[in-house]
Amino acid sequence: MKILITGSNGLLGQKLAALLLQQPNVDVLATSRGANKLAGPHPALRFAALDVTDAAQVQALLAHERPTHVVHTAAMTNVDECELNQDDCWEQNVTAVQHLVAACAAHNIHLTHLSTDFIFSGKAGPLTEEAVPAPVNFYGASKLAAEQLVQASTGPWAIARTVLVYGVAHRYGRTNLVLWVRDALRAGKPIKVVDDQWRTPTLVEDLAQGCWLLARQSARGIYHLSSDELLTPHAMALQVAAYFGLDESLITKVDASTFAQPARRPARTGFVIAKARRELGYRPHTFAEGIAIVAAQSAE
Repeated sequence: MKILITGSNGLLGQKLAALLLQQPNVDVLATSRGANKLAGPHPALRFAALDVTDAAQVQALLAHERPTHVVHTAAMTNVDECELNQDDCWEQNVTAVQHLVAACAAHNIHLTHLSTDFIFSGKAGPLTEEAVPAPVNFYGASKLAAEQLVQASTGPWAIARTVLVYGVAHRYGRTNLVLWVRDALRAGKPIKVVDDQWRTPTLVEDLAQGCWLLARQSARGIYHLSSDELLTPHAMALQVAAYFGLDESLITKVDASTFAQPARRPARTGFVIAKARRELGYRPHTFAEGIAIVAAQSAE
């Protein structure tokens, strides 16, 4: 079994690469547009530079390497940047998928594509895999268009949708809700956290495990991979404060209208993960367990 990962420098890509290196009889090839961030912690990891928006590069690398599976984690995921830079968003989130779908189908490579709860309107959640998409921002529209390309593929495919991913990675510039709340409260800074949005937050290790289960079983179809605890960001922030013994009075409950953001956010998403539990053996951590894992990793 040979698995090629796109976006290996990202949060999920790093965790998935590390997980796959531990599996017997799995050959792993990490790819990313930038220099390999995992060369230090994982010197045995094979790496190739790949710009997934370049059709010729995608075709050449997949034809040369002939992986049995591709897990496509690379994407433009900053929701406001996608709203403000729509051409760039479309190229990274849709055109790139078009290239991967074509190359994977040509070589009968199983493709696992990462998608998002932001393809939904946010009017009702938690959502099953059968829920009807209706995105409210350009990021969600791009990810839905990508899903439609994958579903039209003549090759084998799976779509892994996820929600509000958090975790710690090596030389990773972006923060996450757990560390943001912890660090702000430690510094005595008051923070405003929304209480009118609902999500099922996903520990990145759980998402990596779900992607591995999909590839290992060459699963077909759409799977929802998150936790099954429906929480508001405000409720999450209170759990973080309690875990670290910090002053929760610094946390102010607000609604989404408090923030002037270029892109609308769906109000209520979250996933029903019964299918992934039943068919894949997917077993995510609770948010409390996730906080403890992030705390341990960020202290290393």
